Order: sequence, then C-alpha cells, then structure tokens
Amino acid sequence: MKFHVNRDVFSEAVSFVVKLLPQRNPQPILAGVLIEAGEQGLTLAAFDYEASARTTIEATVDEPGTILVHGRLLSDIASRLPNAPIQIAVDDDGILLTCGSARFTLASMPVQEYPAIPEVTGESGLVPADEFATAIAQVAFAASRDDVTPVLTGVQLEVTGTQLSLVATDRYRVALREIPWDGGAAASDEPTSALVPARTLQEVGKTFAHGGDISIAFSGSGDREIIAFSSGNKTVTSLLIKGNFPPVRRLFPAQTEHHSVVNTADLAEAVRRVALVLDRSAPLRFTFGADGVSMDASGTEQARATESVDATLVGDEVTLGLNPQYLLESLGAVRSEFARITFTSSDNANKLSPVLVTPQTSVDKGGEGSFKYLLQPNLLLR
Repeated sequence: MKFHVNRDVFSEAVSFVVKLLPQRNPQPILAGVLIEAGEQGLTLAAFDYEASARTTIEATVDEPGTILVHGRLLSDIASRLPNAPIQIAVDDDGILLTCGSARFTLASMPVQEYPAIPEVTGESGLVPADEFATAIAQVAFAASRDDVTPVLTGVQLEVTGTQLSLVATDRYRVALREIPWDGGAAASDEPTSALVPARTLQEVGKTFAHGGDISIAFSGSGDREIIAFSSGNKTVTSLLIKGNFPPVRRLFPAQTEHHSVVNTADLAEAVRRVALVLDRSAPLRFTFGADGVSMDASGTEQARATESVDATLVGDEVTLGLNPQYLLESLGAVRSEFARITFTSSDNANKLSPVLVTPQTSVDKGGEGSFKYLLQPNLLLR
C-alpha cells in the first residue's frame, strides 16, 4: 500500500477516529486505527466493541491496501509533523511515514484480527447539528458517573413524531431538552427510544457541533442494538445501554405558579462565592423571599458566608437546601439571561418537593420551554 495525503486533513481524521477509544484497552488490537486506501480515497476507522468512528478523506492512492496501526501514536505523530504532504507506504520493515524531512517507521498490527466495523441500515432522521450539540451539553452532565447502575450513565433519546427528546438523571436531578426531528417521508408515528452512553454522546456533540444536519439512525436488535450519528464524511456508532430507563417525565409538575425569577449570571456568581466555605457534600441554604434570594453557608473552622441577589417571587417565602454544584450546572444549561425556579408540590408530606429550573427571557416573560431541569433539595439540619 502507498498513498499521499494532506497533512492537516490526515491529522484531523486520525484525531477524530481515536477520540472515542479508551485510554487503556484490555485488547491491544483495539488500540489500532484501520486505514483502507482505495478508489474513494482513505477510510479511517476505530472500534472498541462499544463505539466506533469512521471517516473518509481525499488522498492520492498509488497502491491500494489496508493497514492497522496504533491509533494514539499515529495521532500524536500526525499532529506534530512539519507543514508538508504525508506519504505512507508499506514494506518489509513495517509502515513508513514520510513528511518533509521527518521519517517514522511504525509497526503493523494484524488486520485479520480486527473486528468488523458496525454497519447501520435502520430508520433514520435529521436534527440540526447546532441544536443537537446544545441539547447534549444541556442534558448529558446530569447523567450518573457511577457504573453500578449502567442505565443512569446514559442519555435517553426519544423520538415522537417531529420531536426528539434528550433525558438524563442520576436520581438527584433530571435534565430534559426537546429539539425538532425530521423523519422524512418514511417517518413513523411509533415512538423510538435509545439509551446512549453519555460520554459517547458528549463526543458526538463536540465533533458535529458546527455541521449542517446530523443523521441519526437506529439499527440492530437484541444485545447488539446500535445508534449511528453521521454528518458530512464522519460517522460515529454506539452500542446502546440495555435496561429500562426510569420514567422520570412524570416527575415534572403540571402546575408552576409558585416561583422565583432571578438573573442567571448574578445568582451563579453569588453561589460560587458563598459555596467556597462549604464542606464538599454540604447543601447551600437558600431563602427565596419578596426582597430577593439570600444564601447562607457555614463551613469548617467557623467559616461563614452570606449573600443576597435580587429576585422576583410569586407566592410564599421558601427556605430550602440545594447542592450548589448541581444548581450551578443547571444555571449554565438554561442559556438565558434569567432563570425561573419553580417550587413544586408533592403528595408525600414527608418528602421534600423538587425545584424546577427553566429559561426565562425576562423577569415577566418565560422561555420557550424546551429545556427543563428538576433538582431534589437536600435536608437542612438547622
């Protein structure tokens, strides 16, 4: 095999395909990047049985062929090469990479031992790339990082008619975002869902954020259900998480009259300051009143902090404890000048009712309602 390729194009392609590979893989063969040179140019792919990434780029192919080379090493080399075309050829010594005066000889991994890259042939639809990337950023952080409960480490994608919903929860909070879905002429009224690992989805959001549309396809069955995200010359597939995602939608309240509206940036800055004296797992005490929202934190070594922020309250005064980091993440996700914090009610008198955080375009005008964040308060001991 022998080909010539633009350095920047090749470096970006290698970086893309290795991004989803784990730092340490129990099977050395899965650390490789598969490179196929043919009439269509170069196809680069990586796969670790959970996720795959594939892209096709232009190249001058002198001799077609297929090689498998260590992905992260190739990525590191490609990113540091001089500004000149790259030539890659295979001979008895291994894989020879030449770029300007730089020359590398890399070991060739056995192509025949590499698993087949998944092919997706199921139903698909389109979503706007920028909205999908924003939705992922607004939701994925609420997924659990504890692998003890795998279903909570994913983001549930639900297609219903012309709408795609993204939902994530770690038991203490729920994030929900809805965006338009174009199922095309073959659109079905039957709802479709897929539980995608949050880490994979976050990489998809970063990779495809600036494209036009992203094609999302569902495929497979049984233990090998997969989802594919494609835009331009790039495709990412992910094995779905098996299990039943909890029915968290029913937790969102129908009535939202009792609420406070506050400037998002002002509240976030105040929370960051006051939380400095808190122990890591301690809640921050909030009092939402007619004059604004006040925060009170007591930490170790007699440290204490208080601060108030202007706010508009509809309903009675409320005092509750909230995890400051969880609240900050919700304020970052609303992406609006103001945030509306709604105090919900519960049929269980012995259980604290969650608060609902939604965007607000002004003090008097609500947001579009496509993003919702539900946060469970903490018990205050004083």
